[in-house]
Amino acid sequence: MDQDKLYDLIIIGGGPAGLSAAIYAQRAMLDALLLEQEAVGGQVIVTSDIDNYPGVPHTDGFTLVDAMRTQAEDLGARIVLTSVTGVTHRPETGLFEITTPDGTLRTKTVIACGGASPRAAGFAGEREFTGHGVSYCATCDGMFYRGKKAYVVGGGNSAGEEALFLTRFADQVDVIVRKDHMRAQAAVARELEESPKVSIRYLTSVVGVAGDTMLSSITLRDNQTGETSVESYDEGGFGVFVFVGRVPASQLLEGLVELDDGGYVVADERMATRTPGLYVAGDVRQKPLRQIVTAASDGAVAATSVSAYLGHPVEG
Repeated sequence: MDQDKLYDLIIIGGGPAGLSAAIYAQRAMLDALLLEQEAVGGQVIVTSDIDNYPGVPHTDGFTLVDAMRTQAEDLGARIVLTSVTGVTHRPETGLFEITTPDGTLRTKTVIACGGASPRAAGFAGEREFTGHGVSYCATCDGMFYRGKKAYVVGGGNSAGEEALFLTRFADQVDVIVRKDHMRAQAAVARELEESPKVSIRYLTSVVGVAGDTMLSSITLRDNQTGETSVESYDEGGFGVFVFVGRVPASQLLEGLVELDDGGYVVADERMATRTPGLYVAGDVRQKPLRQIVTAASDGAVAATSVSAYLGHPVEG
């Protein structure tokens, strides 16, 4: 990183949105830098099976994002592993200051691609089996449970809608609700109750899951009596889908952007926020579908918008 340089663009986050933005920034000949806190690829790298990325019939998360990273770097993209601790806008100059543990960088524009992390339910084995039986995306992983059992943890709209989606694949879907009622809209709850494949288990919590390489058992607790029970299957014979909310990485942008009630950044179709020169892409923004393909699309749109904002033509 060159702290004396004024960059055209700094991209915060190295997931599919950030990598796509880096590719398009290079095509526009922008002097850009991508900053990633942990591993390039973000949460996608822990996904063991991906079957819904157009043009790639079957792959895993690491392979897919590694190809994106290689493509970006082959085009000349610069990627630095460091955390971002602050984003400051200077209205008098229109420039941004990006604070990192290694110093402060200056840039004309920013694309924030921090994503959103699924909120963990907190049961034993949840983290260890993420991507190996525990999932946070029915759209991504539902098809791997065709003819099997699926547990859905959560009582809100997302949990209800994802449970209904899973009935397309799983033979049985048990919705685990810790309270005595669902928070989902009445229409969603009614559709769940009417589905022959769905069983809603109220006043129940997941204590833990276990297995070897894939899940083979789940432990549940009756929240009224405190009693626990273990339900066992052949290894890989069931999956647990957790939908207890998501946490968008929008904290760094507070005061610079408009946030919705869930903490997601509100942006227009060009990915622009209310602060000139500040754009967002991927799961951190308010949107109806959070998938790898939509994140990549957001990154392309954001970088193209930055190019237009700075007056740089995009190469064909």
